[in-house]
Amino acid sequence: MKTLVYSVAASAVGFVLLGAPAYAQTVSPTTNNSPGKELTMSLQESQKNANARPVTDPVVASMAAAKTKTVADDTAIRPFTVKIPDAALADMRRRIEATRWPDKELVTDRSQGVQLATMQALARYWTTEYDWRKFEARLNALPQFKTTIDGVEIHFIHVRSKHANALPLIMTHGWPGSVGELLDTIGPLTDPTNYGGTPADAFDVVLPSLPGYGFSGEPSELGWDSQRIARAWAVLMKRLGYTRYVAQGGDVGANVTDAMARQAPEGLVGIHINLLSGALAFADKLPAQTEGERAAHSALAMFRQSGFGYFLEQSTRPQTIGYSLLDSPIGLAAWLLDHDTDSYYKISRAFVDDKPAGNLTRENIVDNITLYWLTGTGASAARWYWEFGQFLAAASASGGAPPPAKVPVAFTTFPGEIWAAPRSWAEMVYPDLAYFHEVDKGGHFAAWEEPTLFVGELRAAFKPLRK
Repeated sequence: MKTLVYSVAASAVGFVLLGAPAYAQTVSPTTNNSPGKELTMSLQESQKNANARPVTDPVVASMAAAKTKTVADDTAIRPFTVKIPDAALADMRRRIEATRWPDKELVTDRSQGVQLATMQALARYWTTEYDWRKFEARLNALPQFKTTIDGVEIHFIHVRSKHANALPLIMTHGWPGSVGELLDTIGPLTDPTNYGGTPADAFDVVLPSLPGYGFSGEPSELGWDSQRIARAWAVLMKRLGYTRYVAQGGDVGANVTDAMARQAPEGLVGIHINLLSGALAFADKLPAQTEGERAAHSALAMFRQSGFGYFLEQSTRPQTIGYSLLDSPIGLAAWLLDHDTDSYYKISRAFVDDKPAGNLTRENIVDNITLYWLTGTGASAARWYWEFGQFLAAASASGGAPPPAKVPVAFTTFPGEIWAAPRSWAEMVYPDLAYFHEVDKGGHFAAWEEPTLFVGELRAAFKPLRK
């Protein structure tokens, strides 16, 4: 099938991937078990960047005083432990309890935004049942590290399989997610014999937090778009000593992973994605003959009509929304929930009706929201969308075509995705598509909602690439 050549207006929600200069940083491969003193996490440390905002809140100030380290070796891989001060948790609860609520929406659906009943049920759970320390302990039970790449401190989880010849895999989360949405895949991926697989299904798993997200540092300069992140991930995998690996991503992670496939860094042998964001760039050229194609067009049109609010705000004014995201836990929670129709209703039912969909449980959802709150990354995470908009503007002005993916591409369609892309659409974006499968359940947060199904897709997609 002929490869499409396209350009996108800066205000469009598509993606264009153009060639980028080779990453210039030289690094020395380092294993993840390098000796080093274990680090203690403080909130201010998690937000570390060259031009950090002034510390005026006494809770934040006390955490800033707890900072215990300096980074002398930019290529070092440093063990990392999460430890949020009790004062930060108490401050969060106080703010939730002091929320000034709006009146109930005037409609019976989400067409005016996140519903009052959903948010009040979430607030009750957050203040009366939820325990951050459980999630903190879960993170600290995993091998966590930090390393500095291109001036930004990158947090990542790195779990090596006990099985020989495990295939290294770097997976990238999206927005409004975090590494938390991928945690339930670690066991089945790294220890397949305990989850219905064989030693031949084993992966070594690397889960980085995107720059400006979670425990990664916030970029202190412009330019951290998907292409730059993709180059940073190649540095990370080289630094970990991997010479042959695969990559996976959804949402923002799909964009980063696509960029990796087009840059084709040394060692990358294939990718898997589960969001066809490129479809938005040329919807009028996509097939609409079959029932599945017409349904995808309808979903795409609905997203443009009523699901585009968060994207438009974050791609044009991330700083503006950031003030609210860092001042009100409930404001942050509502903003993170207002993403897509399918996942919103699944999450709403978990809180209002106590009927979670798969692993989209109350606890898992609030783990993710609390991570954003305690790390103060609502604004910095939103800035990726602004960088994306700048990239699109430059791509549109150049009028050039994106380079092709230079490694095998695998794609899985989940029925609850914002638009469930049919095979014909995936082949328009990736003419040499190596793997395609439509599964029968799961949505935008596929790894989070249906980890077993998701892991099965990765095993199948990457099986031909194993030695």
